[in-house]
Amino acid sequence: MAARKKVKKYSQKPVPLTAREKVSKYMRGNKSRDTQPELLLRRALWQNGLRGYRVHWRKAPGKPDICYPSRRLAIFVHGCFWHRCPYCQPAFPKSNLRFWEEKFINNQMRDERYRTLYREAGWQRVVVWECQLYQDLASCLSLIKALHRGVPASWEIAA
Repeated sequence: MAARKKVKKYSQKPVPLTAREKVSKYMRGNKSRDTQPELLLRRALWQNGLRGYRVHWRKAPGKPDICYPSRRLAIFVHGCFWHRCPYCQPAFPKSNLRFWEEKFINNQMRDERYRTLYREAGWQRVVVWECQLYQDLASCLSLIKALHRGVPASWEIAA
């Protein structure tokens, strides 16, 4: 068999992206799993001895970010932008307003639906906001530790 000659390819300069393509590229970079706030909380839980959790456990409604099935404890780490944080109130996008309003309303309705599902199932459900993690990780950990130890059935989290 005759050896093929290597064809030398010349690289071309990349074509600059339009504004719409840039936005699309950045939005594709947003992920739903293993986000920075989620990794921060998981690392802190591990360092504080709260191990044995499941990540994105499929058997629980909404696949909570962190779940302790034996303790019936689900922890959701919400991004401030996507779930419309009531504490830091992130800025609203300036273009394509109808799409974003619908998107945010659907996210909040889904969160409310999961809240009722967990309440009916007798689970403790905790929502930790991204801004809370960065501002006061210790208080988030103390709340999770208290729930991990066990709480009276009459006590319910308003989150």
